[in-house]
Amino acid sequence: MSVPYWVTEARERIWTRAEQVPLEALADWDTDPAAGGIRHRSGRFFSVEGLGVRLPGHPVPHWQQPIINQPETGLLGLLTARVDGVPHALIQLKPEPGNWGGLQLSPTVQATRSNYTGVHRGAQVPYLEHFLAADPKRVTADLRLSEHGSWFLGKRNRNMIVEAGPEAGAGEPAPGFRWLSFAELRRLLAVDDLVNMDTRSVLSCLPAVPAVPAGTAVAVGPAEPGPALHGTGEILGWINRARSRSRTGLRERLPLDRLAGWRRADGRIGHDSGRFFEVIGVRVEAAGREVGGWDQPMIAPRHTGVLAFLLTRIDGVPHILVQLRAEAGALAGPELAPTVQCTPENYELLPAAARPAFLAEVLGAAPEAVRFDTVLSDEGGRFHHSRSRHLIVELDPAAGRPEHPDYRWVTPGQLRELLHLGPYVNMQARSLLACLDATC
Repeated sequence: MSVPYWVTEARERIWTRAEQVPLEALADWDTDPAAGGIRHRSGRFFSVEGLGVRLPGHPVPHWQQPIINQPETGLLGLLTARVDGVPHALIQLKPEPGNWGGLQLSPTVQATRSNYTGVHRGAQVPYLEHFLAADPKRVTADLRLSEHGSWFLGKRNRNMIVEAGPEAGAGEPAPGFRWLSFAELRRLLAVDDLVNMDTRSVLSCLPAVPAVPAGTAVAVGPAEPGPALHGTGEILGWINRARSRSRTGLRERLPLDRLAGWRRADGRIGHDSGRFFEVIGVRVEAAGREVGGWDQPMIAPRHTGVLAFLLTRIDGVPHILVQLRAEAGALAGPELAPTVQCTPENYELLPAAARPAFLAEVLGAAPEAVRFDTVLSDEGGRFHHSRSRHLIVELDPAAGRPEHPDYRWVTPGQLRELLHLGPYVNMQARSLLACLDATC
């Protein structure tokens, strides 16, 4: 059965329906009169709070905004096995209330701690035991990585890749799950809104060369043919110097009703300009999920984002241009981000100096230079219809390479190496890194 047919057939039994309702009508959610945030009555899950941010030297040096505070680490887990000798991953079809198009291809496990510890009083998470009680010898990756720093306050997810063992591919997967080869999964990245953000994040954690044990090994691309322009130690020094100059004390928690430029009206919270995003309420019905229904607030962006890598070859070695980007909720400090990471409409009222570097080069690229161009969804559990156009644009080495003091050329292998060293690579760059593998 083809993957498109599998998805279409499953929509009759695995789905969510999200009806927008006023924030005041959300069952089990209240606005805290003291702190001014929107919180669940259980004290768990997450809250929506206000944040004031000051970043001296940034093109926009200060602003205020709503942000999601979810002080727990979620689990994103991909189970691997060799089926007929070919490396496969166990993928689930998962509907999220904010997904564009409903069902998307998700990791084997995609759950918050509140979910998998049973706070929602729903069904148990399938295959969870493979990750919580994993044999260390079968673990390919186990990394605590950041979520969207613009909309989450210090949120991390545990990204895991675990080998299930030689017998795993023989049995029938649980309903809604299917073994897909990594080659097929990479091809599906070129389909709009099909492979979800969490799957892309975990895929970016795959090693660039076979690892031990061999049963887990999945080569994500050819070995790089030569040295990088900048050593990994040099890139780390660049990041750490920038982090030493930033101070988390430049963030101030604020009540939602005191945010400059934001107002709560008609059951939602929005910016006076009509740009950026809104905080909305949704009432969810679900089938094929751990629970059958719930209410929650969500962040709903007003426009589609743009994420892009500029790619070139330096002495024959592929390099991508990354920026060092500070975001409101990234408490560890600036992280490596794509060449372009923006929503163009949000910059229309800002001075030219505040507009993203290299955006014109990306959007004006000749068709033959575009290696990848697909619209993919962001996290659908907290964000409503949030999507970004993912672009990889290859430059002609003979035309020279652009330089910028806040950017560096790194190899894809270096970016993966930094991923395994700590929270140095943001979610958007990881998403594009998975897409880059699909072009190999």
